[in-house]
Amino acid sequence: MRVNGEAAEAVAEVLTRYAPQGVVFNLDPEKGAHAPVTVKAYLAIDEALERRKREIEIALGHLSHIWSAIPEPTFRVLPDQDWMAQWKDQIPVLHLGKRIVIKPSWREYVPTPGEIVLEMDPGLAFGTGLHPTTRLCVSAIEQVLKPGMSVLDLGTGTGILAMVAARPGAGRVLAVDHDENAVVAARRNIHANHLAGEIEVRHGSLKDISGRYDLVVANILAPVIIEMAHNGLATRVEPGGTLIVSGILEEQAQEVVDTLHAVGLEWVDTQGEEEWVAILLQRSGGALNGQARVAA
Repeated sequence: MRVNGEAAEAVAEVLTRYAPQGVVFNLDPEKGAHAPVTVKAYLAIDEALERRKREIEIALGHLSHIWSAIPEPTFRVLPDQDWMAQWKDQIPVLHLGKRIVIKPSWREYVPTPGEIVLEMDPGLAFGTGLHPTTRLCVSAIEQVLKPGMSVLDLGTGTGILAMVAARPGAGRVLAVDHDENAVVAARRNIHANHLAGEIEVRHGSLKDISGRYDLVVANILAPVIIEMAHNGLATRVEPGGTLIVSGILEEQAQEVVDTLHAVGLEWVDTQGEEEWVAILLQRSGGALNGQARVAA
């Protein structure tokens, strides 16, 4: 299936439910993450094949109500071959922000001076770098991160944003996700990049977090961010610290800004790509407002 990068991860998440043999993104490295992406899934030919095909068609049909550009899937029989080698050959090296490089473990890559290479193999959790919100958050982190900062990554997914913060020299980094599969994926990626000593991965959500952080990142969804704002999100940000939120559509941005402003966070900047935005806010040195005025 050929879709845009924004929808590719959602399509892959659907396909992985039915294709444990593998899902691959076929992206033209020369055109970068903005190019259309071909998503392929490898299904075993067995007695359950026809049922899986029908279920995939139904699931992608539901997804097309969100992304109208998702086409109907096509199926073809592959000759007997080493499909795993073919699958690996189609996974590209991705460049995010000014200097972040995402590299599959089996690919060779020689970084240019100043580049930071993170090794990540395809997995089930959200955050491979194809989605605009991931790219926006990477750029925002690069913009505000200073050595030694404490960082909280809420909804860490694959752990990519926690690693983007830790590798250049952040101090304490806590990565949290309520999805146990994401926690497993994040720990695997963090261990593969030799960052287990710098990043703690925890299963949980905002209510399970204490303390304050110089930088808090939440690449989730606008309704979840608004709910978190009413449940003390601002208290997890150090006075003078920064909050980066994304997973937000352009038409949702003002409501998110207004909600976070009401609990004591000042708008700094909004950055956009396609119809998605990332919002940067700062906590002032004074007391918090409204429902966020709780012990921190």
